[in-house]
Amino acid sequence: MSTRHFRSIGVDPATGKEAFVAARPGGLLEELADEHALKAAAVLVTVVGAVLEAGRSSEPELAAFVPSLHAALEECVGIMAADRER
Repeated sequence: MSTRHFRSIGVDPATGKEAFVAARPGGLLEELADEHALKAAAVLVTVVGAVLEAGRSSEPELAAFVPSLHAALEECVGIMAADRER
C-alpha cells in the first residue's frame, strides 16, 4: 500500500499561491508534478552553481541552500524510483 503525499505543480499566477495535488501514480497530475520538480531542481542547480562559482559566500550562506538541495534531490530520486517501478 503506497501512501499519497501532496506534490507541487507550480504557483497559480492569479493568486501567487502554490498548487498541490495528490497524484495517482502514472497519471497526468503526477506527470505535471514531476515536470515542475525537475524544472525547480534545474533552477536550484543553476543558482547554487553561480553562488559557488563566485566563491564569495560564507559558510552560513552556503548552509542555507542545504534544505532546498536536499528536498530537490529527494524529489528527483522519488521520480527516478517511480520510473523504475513502471
